[in-house]
Amino acid sequence: MSLLNTLLLFSLAFFATLFGLAALLPVLREKRIGQTILEIGPSWHKGKEGTPTMGGVTFFFAVTLSVLLGCLFLPASATRALLWVLCFALFNGLIGVFDDLQKLRKRENAGLLPWQKLLLQTATVIFLLAMLHMEGALVTRVALPFSSLVIELGALFYPIALFVALGIINCANLTDGIDGLATSVGALIGTFFAVEGLGSAPASLAVLGAAEAGSSLAFFTHNRHPARIFMGDSGSLFLGAIAVGGAYLLGNPLLVLIFGLLYVVEGFSVVLQVLYFKLTHKRLFKMAPLHHHFEKCGWSEGAIVSLFSFFTLLAILLAHGLIAALT
Repeated sequence: MSLLNTLLLFSLAFFATLFGLAALLPVLREKRIGQTILEIGPSWHKGKEGTPTMGGVTFFFAVTLSVLLGCLFLPASATRALLWVLCFALFNGLIGVFDDLQKLRKRENAGLLPWQKLLLQTATVIFLLAMLHMEGALVTRVALPFSSLVIELGALFYPIALFVALGIINCANLTDGIDGLATSVGALIGTFFAVEGLGSAPASLAVLGAAEAGSSLAFFTHNRHPARIFMGDSGSLFLGAIAVGGAYLLGNPLLVLIFGLLYVVEGFSVVLQVLYFKLTHKRLFKMAPLHHHFEKCGWSEGAIVSLFSFFTLLAILLAHGLIAALT
């Protein structure tokens, strides 16, 4: 996989997303498919109510197109695992579509019930693990971050893999709470995948990364503050699934906890908020997830996106260092 081919795939995903948004936005406005804002959220977010949503479906078209073209640059043996990862991301994106449609039907910011969403997501994770196992691309040995230890988990690998995957996908969903945050993080993670795929990692990772980075960056041009369109759960669940699938192509699924550390922090802030409130009847943060705490402290959305993107960049550099140390 050459740098030129990677840039070609990045450009294809970028312009395909822009084309998709140009076609989709008038339809969403005409059908009045707009976001409903929770009353418990920051009061200034009410001004965003009615902003077109479900823009994440443009990822499906752009990323799929770019990945399928990228498969032409790869040997057949390398394409199958990549295509299963793409299917995994699309399945999660479709779960997001169902969730978004339920919210629109109910005219409130609550779609599928939590157990329904988890059940469907669990099925997608099992599907990914089964397909990668059939391709011989799944190993139950895991290299522990910050250590030279490689542990054979055996059957224990599968519940751990399921827990981590579900956690990251849903934490990515939580990250999509202010304009431009989820797309900026997605673009950085995609760039990380592309760089690793051009180096020591499988070339299929460069294809996936170029597609994610190009599509996320294009969406950011419409999603940065003030956002003209939201991605909805269809987009955030898709991006979370790509992060999980990319970690498998990288050969170490636990690395998603490092390069996706922002997802972990955002999710953990919600868990801490709930536990602390149950124990003390007080709030640890002004609001959770963490980006809303910064908002309540007076930070602008642009400043929060810049800070969290820089944090993600540091996490990515740490993951890169770990990969270099393990190779």
